[in-house]
Amino acid sequence: MTHDETQDHTTEAVNADNLRSAIEAILMVTELPLSLMALATALEMPVGEVRAAVADLKADYDGVAGANARGFELREVGGGWRIFVRADFDWAVRLFIANENPTKLSQAALETLAVIAYKQPISRGQIASIRAVNVDSVVRTLLSRGLITELYTDSESGAIHYGTTELLLEVLGINSLDEMPLISPFLPDANSNFDVTI
Repeated sequence: MTHDETQDHTTEAVNADNLRSAIEAILMVTELPLSLMALATALEMPVGEVRAAVADLKADYDGVAGANARGFELREVGGGWRIFVRADFDWAVRLFIANENPTKLSQAALETLAVIAYKQPISRGQIASIRAVNVDSVVRTLLSRGLITELYTDSESGAIHYGTTELLLEVLGINSLDEMPLISPFLPDANSNFDVTI
């Protein structure tokens, strides 16, 4: 089969009747959120038809037509669409992985990640000032997990400033950092001097 024949077969295979199923199949195997444009390009279908099909899938999963909601849902996060476990069934997933031993972030890593998320862009020294501990190894861990990234290096001090990545948005199931709880006023400023009196 030539390349042209493969292209023709693909175009013929995707139509209004099976578009939803084709999108569903792609969403089942992807690890990252997919934009409507990416889905439309992959399936060689108009964006409007893909948008309608995604909306139909979401409604179907949510049980809008009277059926029971599925154990998973289609959610828009990080600029695209991805299938997630429905929050109502987190307990089932926890039961399933109860005997597993996944590598979790330490409390120190979670605290450091929160400081970066709320105060970014922020340097390692500023993070250490807020947390009052050395954060070198924790920052390396967060970088290796892909949850934070180096945004820029200060030309005067040479300090690297960090910020969060799209992966963090995906993990949190949100579209932007604006959707995080408003606790930042309770965190000290990155430039604060700590005068602790007992």
